[in-house]
Amino acid sequence: MTRALLILIGSMFCSVAFAKSEVHSEPMQFASTLTFKSQILQQSRSVNVYLPAGYHENTQQKYPVIYLLDGSKDEDFIHIAGLVQFANFPWLNILPPSIVVGISNQDRKHDFTTLSNNVLDKRDLPTQGGAKSFIAFIEKELRPLVEQRYRTSQSSTLIGQSLGGLLASEILFHHTTLFDHYVIISPSLWWDDESLLAKPFSPSGLPKSVYIAVGKEGKVMERVAKQLYDKIAPQLEDKAQLHFRYFEELDHGDTLHLAVYDAFKQIQYQ
Repeated sequence: MTRALLILIGSMFCSVAFAKSEVHSEPMQFASTLTFKSQILQQSRSVNVYLPAGYHENTQQKYPVIYLLDGSKDEDFIHIAGLVQFANFPWLNILPPSIVVGISNQDRKHDFTTLSNNVLDKRDLPTQGGAKSFIAFIEKELRPLVEQRYRTSQSSTLIGQSLGGLLASEILFHHTTLFDHYVIISPSLWWDDESLLAKPFSPSGLPKSVYIAVGKEGKVMERVAKQLYDKIAPQLEDKAQLHFRYFEELDHGDTLHLAVYDAFKQIQYQ
């Protein structure tokens, strides 16, 4: 047996022995999942919750909450919660340490839409029309649950993209004070022949900020996003932080992540 072969066999034996005796694997805990029965929706619903570093040690501190639509673990929860963690690093200090609540979907086409009279909307999204109940679920069940279980401050943010951006816009128009900050990305305001944009924006209270962004997503998507900004600006200018950003190098599929990061940098959280 040659010397090279002996060395090879010896190294293989050592590797196997090391693998069996030295390597230990355990799950990395990044977040937790709450599951509960919604009386309003008559469904079992789940949310994913990320707690910032130091939450369990700093027992007197209260934290802002970021509510994320499309917040399932296989949707936007993990990368947005990771972005929040990144923005919290002390050498960046872009965002105050925050709790992230990702709302898992069951039927987003139902939950995020109002009833539409458009024939194509009815054909393409046959389960549409559940927005009113879903907003009530957020307001009357989810938020009280989060505020009961966690040390939350008075500051809240809503993030929605695409149909989630449509729902966030609906809440901004009709339940303005439900959230302090709105991050609305690529909103599907073409829904129901753009009926939301035809309604007056007359909020009973003022948000602290509204950030709207869209990528290179076609004439309609780009137009309605800018129209949303133009619609709310007269009521909010000089009274709230307003931001609009066009990401020419991005499209509908990849605008969200960079837009949310930009929103975190632009918004002055108080």
